[in-house]
Amino acid sequence: MLTDEYRYKILKELQQDPDLSQRELAKRLGISLGKANFSLKALIEKGSIKADNFKNSANKTGYLYLLTPKGIEEKVTLTQRFLQRKIAEYEALEQEIEQLRQEVKT
Repeated sequence: MLTDEYRYKILKELQQDPDLSQRELAKRLGISLGKANFSLKALIEKGSIKADNFKNSANKTGYLYLLTPKGIEEKVTLTQRFLQRKIAEYEALEQEIEQLRQEVKT
């Protein structure tokens, strides 16, 4: 199953670099090539991205991964959720740090 975090990261990477290879995407995200392939296929089936072959490329197996309007909307939603989760983690960490500081003082 493709988590929100990976969907967000994949959409972010593809928006920044549409001609990214599956191998490079896997490397950047620290996932297997198989998981990258599965994830891209899932996002294509969902209508979040579309894949087009390079027309003038020597590498005829290369693809250009483009976010669809639906994919752009999804990325915005995922970004908001990701940000909310990270803020909550940050606030919890701040509280834990403050508790540790109090323990050290006593």
